[in-house]
Amino acid sequence: MLRVILLLAVGVIATYSAEEPRSQAAEPAAFNIRPVTIWSDGTRMAGDLYLPMDLKDGEKRAAILFCAGTGGTKAGNGAQCAKRFVSEGFVVLAFDYRGWGESDCKLMMTAPMPKPDDKGEVTVRARPVRWQMDMADQTLDIRSALSYLAGEPCVDAARIGLFGTSYGGGLVVWVAGNDPRVKCLVAQVPGLGGGRPPGAVQQAYALSTRQARGETEPVPFETGKLGGKMAAYAQMRVNPAKSLGYSPLEAAAKISAPTLILVAEKEDLLNNEENGKKLFDILTTNNVLAEYHVLPDIGHYGVYREAFDAATRMEAAWFRKYLAPATP
Repeated sequence: MLRVILLLAVGVIATYSAEEPRSQAAEPAAFNIRPVTIWSDGTRMAGDLYLPMDLKDGEKRAAILFCAGTGGTKAGNGAQCAKRFVSEGFVVLAFDYRGWGESDCKLMMTAPMPKPDDKGEVTVRARPVRWQMDMADQTLDIRSALSYLAGEPCVDAARIGLFGTSYGGGLVVWVAGNDPRVKCLVAQVPGLGGGRPPGAVQQAYALSTRQARGETEPVPFETGKLGGKMAAYAQMRVNPAKSLGYSPLEAAAKISAPTLILVAEKEDLLNNEENGKKLFDILTTNNVLAEYHVLPDIGHYGVYREAFDAATRMEAAWFRKYLAPATP
């Protein structure tokens, strides 16, 4: 067992960010919420399991796993979307990636680890690793959450769909291309890494070399801040070295699950042609059932606001169609 003295947590949960909807007045619940703990590579993740009120003992329902975008949490747009889809009769799981929201995080030791005592325990000084955009870790987190859902007694493990939005839209595409348990997929305003500038991969390898040699921060705390319009996520850090080998568009070539793609007509963070449209072209070339919809007159964040109802109507219909019970 590891006993730890924590040092200098990075960032706090923002009270509001562009990715998160503002809180709404409380409404009478038509569902039950059960807090759950999901283990991902030895770290606890916090999840909320949304259960329809009419769920009967012994019944198994189709399920949807919500995967957030940059800075998103289960209490923010996770709750917003989960409440919408549980109202359609699905079991829904929203969770926080490791180091985000209410989940525990990895630790970076600040000194060499001592030898374990006779109980196999050590006491170390460590820094919590929080609010990282870490594709390698977060694709594993999604697969761990998928495994949790597959083991839930009220869930039909053969009927689990993924819903990913923004940065999470890229993560779920990668997972759907590498995990056969995904039976249905929705990628909303997805960031897939399309249109990366020339030399980005070489720069990421160079950063990886400096990190491995201790010539820069092994984990970005002071470095790795987001720029441009993404600077609003002041608590977030990105590590390009962790994106090496991560390509949702390459993973898309392995997807067989029916896929719905929604993009914003006035997208202000991504290039639709290099992201959602390219994903659609890959799928249709491979004869995968796919639809591509452009939501009119909105920017990236309109899917959580003025276009939320229109978007979730299409998404709920997609899940109903492709997560329906098999015909006897």
